[in-house]
Amino acid sequence: MTSSIERIKVLTAGVVSLILMLGVARFAYTPLLPLMQQQASLGISEGGWLASINYMGYFTGVLIAASISNMMLKDRLYRIGIVVAIVSTLGMALTTDFWLWSLMRYFAGLSSAAGLLLGSGLILNWLIRHHYRSELGIHFAGAGLGIAFCSYIVSVMTPGSNWREQWLALSALGVLMAIPAWFWLPKPENSHLMKSGEALVDNPPSKAYLRLFIAAYLCAGVGYVISATFIVAIVDQQNPLTDEGTLVFMVLGLAAAPACIIWDLIARKTGDLNALALAFMIHTIGIVLPVFNSGSTAAYLSAILFGGTFIGIVSLVLTMAGRLYPSAPSKMMGKMTISYGVAQIVAPAITGQIAELGGSYSDGLIMAGIFMVIGTFLVLSLRVVERRESQTQQPS
Repeated sequence: MTSSIERIKVLTAGVVSLILMLGVARFAYTPLLPLMQQQASLGISEGGWLASINYMGYFTGVLIAASISNMMLKDRLYRIGIVVAIVSTLGMALTTDFWLWSLMRYFAGLSSAAGLLLGSGLILNWLIRHHYRSELGIHFAGAGLGIAFCSYIVSVMTPGSNWREQWLALSALGVLMAIPAWFWLPKPENSHLMKSGEALVDNPPSKAYLRLFIAAYLCAGVGYVISATFIVAIVDQQNPLTDEGTLVFMVLGLAAAPACIIWDLIARKTGDLNALALAFMIHTIGIVLPVFNSGSTAAYLSAILFGGTFIGIVSLVLTMAGRLYPSAPSKMMGKMTISYGVAQIVAPAITGQIAELGGSYSDGLIMAGIFMVIGTFLVLSLRVVERRESQTQQPS
């Protein structure tokens, strides 16, 4: 009974940490972007640059996560990330200077990496050590809940509160979330043994497999970041009289909340790579749908398809990476996420520039769709490589 309660507390700590470090610190910017453009004189191109700078911070955090193996150090950096998430959110409310905003978005990106990689690595390591199922579906529900939470707060507060008051409110709520995120995740053990005394054995993939895996995840990064950053602005641009952008983003978050658990179940039935290929295909449809239909129904359907797959892809990829290296899951997760991070730095800035020159985000969505099609073929290629390698490893 005690171990069951401890497992619930550990998973809850992970979920809440993602609501704070990914939802509030990262994704609150998306529904607040149109408001900041209206009230704080933030330009379209500047909005794109702030998103890219956020991903530069995230990318820095990814590099740090990929370079360290010591579990105690990862735990320390995870806890620093909790504090940074609150401070960087508060900082957005205290200035209108673009360079100070850039600094806050950079640190928010660092915090996101701490929650997504260090936090998920610590959770996965704890689950494996205690002989629980090595899946991150419940943990990654925090990302979807974070999006839905921020969208709800913004939609409720927007009629009576300006952009600055909303950042302040999110900072205060972040302080409350920090309590379970900090205290309910136990300090890790820095050994390569499970609770039963068995050794944690790594299972490194071949170079060909790893290259394809990383390239596919880079494509997913491009597909994800353009819609995730600009979806509210896209919907408001296509339907300026309805003001539905924030509501669409909330629907996206609600679709994302149970998605990882669903994709875990699909992966159990079909295998990880088949589930990943299916997620890529549905994700592609969700991205390009607003290009071909600008109506409200298409916007909500796009949000459901996109929300139901983007975090599922992240969860499947990072779980697969963590299983390959159970002794140091965050390190392998970090290496995978470097490619995802490169896409997240470059794509928003390019999309912002394209939108400013052409007056529309549609070209950016088409670019994202093309990358997702390429990524789907790469995942299907992984199945071929895996089958071929398993045949060569079998004794004759």
